Amino acid sequence: MTSSTAPTRLASRLSSLAGQLGLSGKAARRMLDRARQLNLPFQPIALPTLSIWWQLGPQLDRLVDLPRGALSGPVQEDKAAAHAVLARLVQMTHSQESAFDLRDIAGLCCPPGDQPPHTRLEDLAATPACRSLRLISYKDFLRTAEQVLPKGQPLRLRQAEWFGERLFYAGDHGTTLAALVAYARLRGLQHEVPAEIAQYRLNPVALAELHASYHVLGMPAETWSDPGFMGLLLDSRLPYSRLLLQRTPSVLEALLLPRDDEQANALGEGLRLAGAPDLVEFMYNLPTTLQIDP
Repeated sequence: MTSSTAPTRLASRLSSLAGQLGLSGKAARRMLDRARQLNLPFQPIALPTLSIWWQLGPQLDRLVDLPRGALSGPVQEDKAAAHAVLARLVQMTHSQESAFDLRDIAGLCCPPGDQPPHTRLEDLAATPACRSLRLISYKDFLRTAEQVLPKGQPLRLRQAEWFGERLFYAGDHGTTLAALVAYARLRGLQHEVPAEIAQYRLNPVALAELHASYHVLGMPAETWSDPGFMGLLLDSRLPYSRLLLQRTPSVLEALLLPRDDEQANALGEGLRLAGAPDLVEFMYNLPTTLQIDP
């Protein structure tokens, strides 16, 4: 193969790929080629696994009542259009239970701190922080329950379809609550309290609209200081929006690029080829049956 043949064949393949993606202009094809060659520290986004920690899963509940100022980007109209879709992506409903059994709680919404990703509350209850509570007798259990369970108010719980049927305690006494649940299970003790459950689920119509309208790519923190990527993003003055999704266990930010803009679409396709995880595809693949016995 001569030295001139390789670039010719590469250009031909890029032209064919750009045609398949609906990128007709030369500028869009150049954008696709430059973006796909970026060497950025992309990592696949892990699907939720069994854990007692709500915050180790996808924090999609943040999209409910999403503030308009949550998105960043250079053009207000672009941010407003992206916000209109994102704000409908997750739906929340509430249900009430007059007699909820404490033993049915599977996890905690408080930050995990340095704790490992325990799969059962009993694992946390066995740590020194919980054992120091010294729940030895039924009297100890009742005394501690009276201290931390709300008087005259329902216990606050969360449930999300990406965690299956698992229920997470959304109060301020996670460590103590874990010890109470573990004690009640060990003793076969039925302890019922009123509860309010916030239930989260993805809106399939809004998810399909998001997929049709945007590339939504997971960008690690390092990408925003990479001169090659920032040059592509800013020099072309293309429309985009950013949304910080989560800070734990690592920073993850979503980049939204509208598909109806040829340059933005080309950048999105190129970043996907470079390894950027597709957050819409991730949401389509979220499990709905993640469950173990409490």
